Amino acid sequence: MKAVCIISGGMDSALSSYIAKEVDGYEVIAVHFNYGQKTEQKELESFHKIADELQSLKRFVLDLGFIAQIGGSALTDEDKVVPTGGLEEGIPVTYVPFRNGIFLSIAAAIAEREGAEAIYIGVVEEDSSGYPDCSEGFIKMMEAAIDRGTKPQTKIQLKTPLLHLKKEQIVQKASELGVPLEWTWSCYQSQDLACGVCDSCRLRLKGFALAGLEDPIPYQ
Repeated sequence: MKAVCIISGGMDSALSSYIAKEVDGYEVIAVHFNYGQKTEQKELESFHKIADELQSLKRFVLDLGFIAQIGGSALTDEDKVVPTGGLEEGIPVTYVPFRNGIFLSIAAAIAEREGAEAIYIGVVEEDSSGYPDCSEGFIKMMEAAIDRGTKPQTKIQLKTPLLHLKKEQIVQKASELGVPLEWTWSCYQSQDLACGVCDSCRLRLKGFALAGLEDPIPYQ
């Protein structure tokens, strides 16, 4: 059995890919996207370390520069500042328009070509930053669209094992499975020392604190 795992280099996608291999028994096809994000090089470095550890069957690193060209997110636009004052109301400025829809469409093409039965993506609905493309409803509709848009004999399931977990549960599960959390990166704006104050760092640190564990990555 083969599964395409979308691995950003972050904690959530790393755990999702470990669940695919260690729990569900899939051989992993690792997929990573460079889309002009501010921490692109650090995320790519993390991806390769995780893919190596997973002994991935294949790996794809795809450059999607058009996402930054479209713009509209603090993760890609130099003129937009990553917020550091805590979680915002509504859709945060760090939302990248339809990013997961784009990622899943490409992953579906890879899965069909490689004969994979599943796609794993580490979206988290309840404890996320409020991104619409991390919702259960969105995932179900994307799965239906992939089923309709591929060959009749192609059957691909979208797997979201973290969808309803809290961050502390993710930290605990990752620790149990031996996920190398020291290789993962969550910060939205820094590639050397994590800032500790962006939304993603705050969620990560809160998760470690509630899980009673120490985050192994360096912070400013």
